[in-house]
Amino acid sequence: MKRFIYFTLTFAILLLWSSCRKDFEFIPSNGNLGFSKDTVYLDTIFANIGSSTYNLKVYNNSSEDISIPNVSLENGVNSGYRLNVDGQAGKSFSNVEILAKDSLFIFVETTFDENQTPLPANEFLYTDRILFDSGTLQQDVDLVTLVKDAVLIFPDRDIDNIVETLSINLNGETIETNIQGRELEASELTFTNQKPYVIYGYAAVPNGQTLTIDAGARVHFHENSGILVNENATLNVNGSFSTDQETLDNEVIFESDRLEPIYENVPGQWGTIWLSENSVNNTINYATIKNATIGVLSDENPNPTTDKLTITNTQIYNSSTFGILGRRTSITANNLVINNSGQASFAATFGGKYNVTHSTIVNYWSNSFRQFPALLINNFRETANAIEITDLTEANFSNCIIYGNDDTEFLLDEFEDPAVVFNFKFTNCLTRFPVNNPNFSGDNYTYTDNTKYDGVIFNQDPLFLDSSNNQLIINSTSPAVNQGNTTFAIQVPNDILNNDRTLSPDLGAYQNDTF
Repeated sequence: MKRFIYFTLTFAILLLWSSCRKDFEFIPSNGNLGFSKDTVYLDTIFANIGSSTYNLKVYNNSSEDISIPNVSLENGVNSGYRLNVDGQAGKSFSNVEILAKDSLFIFVETTFDENQTPLPANEFLYTDRILFDSGTLQQDVDLVTLVKDAVLIFPDRDIDNIVETLSINLNGETIETNIQGRELEASELTFTNQKPYVIYGYAAVPNGQTLTIDAGARVHFHENSGILVNENATLNVNGSFSTDQETLDNEVIFESDRLEPIYENVPGQWGTIWLSENSVNNTINYATIKNATIGVLSDENPNPTTDKLTITNTQIYNSSTFGILGRRTSITANNLVINNSGQASFAATFGGKYNVTHSTIVNYWSNSFRQFPALLINNFRETANAIEITDLTEANFSNCIIYGNDDTEFLLDEFEDPAVVFNFKFTNCLTRFPVNNPNFSGDNYTYTDNTKYDGVIFNQDPLFLDSSNNQLIINSTSPAVNQGNTTFAIQVPNDILNNDRTLSPDLGAYQNDTF
């Protein structure tokens, strides 16, 4: 009996509620829609490459349920924009409903297909409008995208849609890899500053050839992409000093193909510039390398006639693992600046030969725990079956700043063996290191030994302008001011900003400034 009464009362309440509620009746909108923005800016894209997805919120501020008779792109089916309205993709929609005091999302993407519409210029604004209703009730929201023409370099696909992979010639042997990419053709071996380059996969410099990158060139990489310099091949990056330090017109910039501001400083968006074994005479001058997994990877050739890599006046930022990773290789670096690396900023591993002068090698990484200091030096590598040891013939750091946000910002990780040498020297450097830590002892950490440590300043803040934002100019009150050895300053007479340093050399890549 109680159950019967309960169900009867429930039914009566539902009947009463349904008789009192008003059925959903959608009336045509009256031109009073609200919008979260009057223009949707889709930032910058390259021709033929799709944008990220952006959103627009449409508000029904009235107390009535409304139906928008039509929502469409002004340029119709020929538009390069794409919409998703209430879960439906298309370019035109009818009777779009919004409940009273409610809203809906419209998602917007674009691709400018230059095969369909020729580019009017190397860079131009591509626009359209989203139209809501028509006639006197019509409202609209502008769509704006900056489109850049670009040179696209990408691997082929076979008839089974399998992406082309690289073969590497090494010491007379052809090695098949699973690295997606292709060799550059002869006509592609000079990158100019006329258009940006967008690389999918690895662009390989063929055996015996040289890739020349002109001053002012812009090179963008897709995810898991980069440049591979093969045996007997060479990379020459010929940037030059830029008077305008905001636009860096004459520098060569290597970065991701994601141009939205949110990706501006995100580490690990692309692979690396890989100088493979037996590549020769590689040079990088006035370049910015940012947001890679490894900025530059240099393999083997520790004792060539000319160092495998000479890198000068170059900045490497936001590498998810290493800024520079050398593996039994030879590198000369002057006016080099590295910061914000997920592991080490400069890793001189498995021995080799390194001469680094007037450089700022620091690490203020804050995204996660990092295993290594700003500067890592060792003479071994571990394989599945053994530990291989080799000579560290030279590791000279002169007039440098080696610092960061950890207590230990350099590490000399020697695998001792009388059959190999482990030669290093720090001359007139400012560094951060726990000199009284008993865990660091032995000949390599005898700080009074002038053959290893000469004029080294420990644990004094360099006073950078803003290390978290890669602004590593030192203040005029920095302890690094006028502490450089003039012999090395004469070898590198101008700092990275082209200021003379010979009379009163400061440590690092920058002469001081007042701020």
